[in-house]
Amino acid sequence: MKTEEDVADANRIVRYTANERTNHWITAITFVLLALSGLALFHPSMFWLTALFGGGQWTRILHPFVGVVMFASFLILVLRFWHHNVLDSSDIQWLKQIDDVLAKREDKLPEIGRYNAGQKVLFFVMVACMILLLLSGIVIWRRYFSFYFPITLIRLAAVIHAATAFVLIVGIIVHIYAALWVKGSIRAMVRGTVTIGWARKHHPRWFRESIK
Repeated sequence: MKTEEDVADANRIVRYTANERTNHWITAITFVLLALSGLALFHPSMFWLTALFGGGQWTRILHPFVGVVMFASFLILVLRFWHHNVLDSSDIQWLKQIDDVLAKREDKLPEIGRYNAGQKVLFFVMVACMILLLLSGIVIWRRYFSFYFPITLIRLAAVIHAATAFVLIVGIIVHIYAALWVKGSIRAMVRGTVTIGWARKHHPRWFRESIK
């Protein structure tokens, strides 16, 4: 005799494995640490945030090292999910029908694979941001690298680093909002599974590929 738990498990499909979720949360946690420490170093009015990291000196020391960890973790995510984020003709059509997307008229949209076009665009924005943050961060990393570069380049890199960090923070806010907007998305990254109904409704092409 099937229990309620057995029935529930039969109605779910795996979207993210434990390793994929761990990878995601390492990236997310290091991002939060970097956002807080970066804001603390960005403007004197937010310097009080350095108390979270043991003071100003420790904040300056830890920020770039945590940045390296985030980049490495994000790189693994990119290698894992790159092939799911390549834009195709259906994605272009999806973007053209953005009014249907916002109105949640999903029956009028092209069939979506593992990710929709909005998620794919955000993916590439984040890739670009991560690369710029790494390169500019190396240039302004005073303890190890900055003495190799002229002061004009260091100043330019500092501006690029701050501007790119702002774009990335906005992108992450959009990412979080979208996850909350589509009910059931948070569960996928917390528990790893979604219901069959969720998969069929929001990502029908991925659903069919997953059950083959």
